Amino acid sequence: MSAVHLTAPSIDPEEVVYFERLAHRWWDAEGPFWPLHRLNAFRVDYIREHLASALGRDASAPQPFEGVRILDIGCGGGILSESMARLGAQVTGIEITEKNVRVAQLHAQWSGLEIDYRLATADQLVREGARFDAVLNMEVIEHVEHLPDFLADCGRLARPGGVMVVASINRTPAAWLMAIVGAEYILRWLPRGTHHYRKLVPPCEVVRLLGDEYRRLHETGVRVNPFNRVFGYTGWKGVNYMLVMQRLASRGFSGTLT
Repeated sequence: MSAVHLTAPSIDPEEVVYFERLAHRWWDAEGPFWPLHRLNAFRVDYIREHLASALGRDASAPQPFEGVRILDIGCGGGILSESMARLGAQVTGIEITEKNVRVAQLHAQWSGLEIDYRLATADQLVREGARFDAVLNMEVIEHVEHLPDFLADCGRLARPGGVMVVASINRTPAAWLMAIVGAEYILRWLPRGTHHYRKLVPPCEVVRLLGDEYRRLHETGVRVNPFNRVFGYTGWKGVNYMLVMQRLASRGFSGTLT
């Protein structure tokens, strides 16, 4: 049976084929996605702290996101989606390749978690009128085409007062050297071709494209120790970074800013 995946202006067919080939390796913590497994624990702590603060939740509670509707865009095999579900959230995970959706659904069943995984794009959810308390855009925007339109769709999916968390790689010479040459070609932490320099996104561009309907709550750089493979925070956002943006409650999302 031929592979099934979605098409849309924001989807790069080459990216789809690339990740489709790796679908069966998502939950192999020692396989090609080991950096994502290591990073996930780090970013879950960040999301827990800052999303709970923005939504008026107790981050120290066992399930601080109980009843919170969270959208995980580009959920892959469900690594982050499952972490959010364990914190009590009502999680919807969307993907553009059927293989990834199947992997995520199967693993959620094994884990005893109820997660709504869909073969869908952000613009499809916009057309359905979907709204969420939080939208997670983690390690996604550096893989899409037509970024302004994609972020406009994502921006509409957060309810007024809702939050979007973005994690990506800056477009700097240092990022090219460390995240592409270093991680993919020298250390071989990631398969070659995982990232393309032209698609890397500076944090200021994310802020600009979301426009004045969003305000920035927090931002941080992310570093990794190449010797022990431990992630940590840094004030320098020249390579990896995370942003927390909140949609203003009194304004509607006007669309793409260019």
